[in-house]
Amino acid sequence: MCGKSGSKAEDGAVAVERMLHMIRRVFGASVQGASHIRSGRECQDSFKKLIKDEDTVILAVADGHGSDACPYSKTGSYVAVNVFCKILGDYLDTYAAQPEMLFTFLKRESDIKIAREIDTQWKHRILKLHTRCKREVPLDGSGNKDKEAIYRMYGSTLLGLVLTREFLFAFQLGDGDIIKVSEEGVCNIIEADKILGTETHSLSKNESWNKAITFIRKQEENKQLPVMYMLSTDGLANSYKDDHEFRKTCRDYYELLKEHGVKAVSDQLKIWLQETSELGSGDDITALFAYEMMQEQGFAV
Repeated sequence: MCGKSGSKAEDGAVAVERMLHMIRRVFGASVQGASHIRSGRECQDSFKKLIKDEDTVILAVADGHGSDACPYSKTGSYVAVNVFCKILGDYLDTYAAQPEMLFTFLKRESDIKIAREIDTQWKHRILKLHTRCKREVPLDGSGNKDKEAIYRMYGSTLLGLVLTREFLFAFQLGDGDIIKVSEEGVCNIIEADKILGTETHSLSKNESWNKAITFIRKQEENKQLPVMYMLSTDGLANSYKDDHEFRKTCRDYYELLKEHGVKAVSDQLKIWLQETSELGSGDDITALFAYEMMQEQGFAV
């Protein structure tokens, strides 16, 4: 309990005890990059939020590669965020009454089992979509369906975050950022591999699960609020001259949420991201936030 105050009933009136409890608000936006607007290329990013209950939320962000070799990468990023939310959502349902067991499972198996499931399910869905859409099927040297070539057409990265009462779980394959901001400062939840140039790890590659990075930790018992989590595609960080400027912007979002509230920031987010792309990388930008804060709640006593 973070704090409480009470009032006594007078003349038969109902007394109200006010208690502080944590609430979480989730919001985000994707914008078409300034350079993509000029070239007529649609936004390749996707994001999804799945709120399981008041204590549990799944967030996912994906960045389709958008190159000429990846003409369907928007579909690839859409499939990626849905696969992540489906797989992690199923695990949360299975272990709903045993969160400690789920924590232990994820801590032990996420680097391999969860990453492999995401890799397998993404590729399975891509092949089904490609066939259903009756798109051209490339053949390999032996005249067989070239699955690897099909996957490349849909190439995408993937970021994922699961927040529960008991633990935090993060997943990253490819570029982008998963950030936490609090009064203690700004930090990357996952320090992902940095690849020089525009190359990135991708779900489309053979055994992509080998390049996935996961992180899990238990929630702090007396976590200091507010806390902001942000998942963003690389178009955001690449719009700043260095990591220091990017982190300063993350802190600015945190301060805006504290001062003006979630609705005000959410209402302006798309405009701010569009301006960031125009003045910066020119790339598509997606930012998905989870903001945890204390709120007073009254109970009749």
